[in-house]
Amino acid sequence: MRCTVGVLALQGDFARHEAALQHYGLTTRPVRRPEHLRGLSGLVLPGGESTTMLRLLGVQGLEAPLVDLLRGGRVPVLATCAGLILLAREVRDPAQRSFGVLDIVVARNGYGRQIASGTISLAGDWLPAGTTGIFIRAPRILAVGPAVEVLARRDGDPVLVRQGRVLGACFHPELEPEHPLLRAFVADLA
Repeated sequence: MRCTVGVLALQGDFARHEAALQHYGLTTRPVRRPEHLRGLSGLVLPGGESTTMLRLLGVQGLEAPLVDLLRGGRVPVLATCAGLILLAREVRDPAQRSFGVLDIVVARNGYGRQIASGTISLAGDWLPAGTTGIFIRAPRILAVGPAVEVLARRDGDPVLVRQGRVLGACFHPELEPEHPLLRAFVADLA
């Protein structure tokens, strides 16, 4: 069976996500309209600007069908950076609306502005030793609910979490096509 992974393609780093998934032989589909959500084997919500994504989801009529798919747990989901913000239960600094799919509280740009961006070591048993993450104006996870499993940390802070079939990362694994997080997401599609 051939997997087709949808990548939300309204704004942000969707092209890099598509290229990273195609590296694994997957077929990708840019998701720009509700009908693009049909028949997917998985879904990626990329980094970008979360407030712009929220606005464009409304303009394209995508918000309700997207949230329905996300809450239904029917397909594996990978949410990175702004995608993680969209899925949080609560967003702070500044507050903004989100979908409440992941029981986490996040602060936008929680690790600082662009000048504070960089490649940072990740800690945790779920990832191989020496794994790094590329943080670009990254959100910071301030709190996790009881159903959320923390898979990796940065200086003690959770930066990679899982709840059900949803993986959420504060960093950008698509910038490293061999990143173990991408391999794990691809393996979950089978």
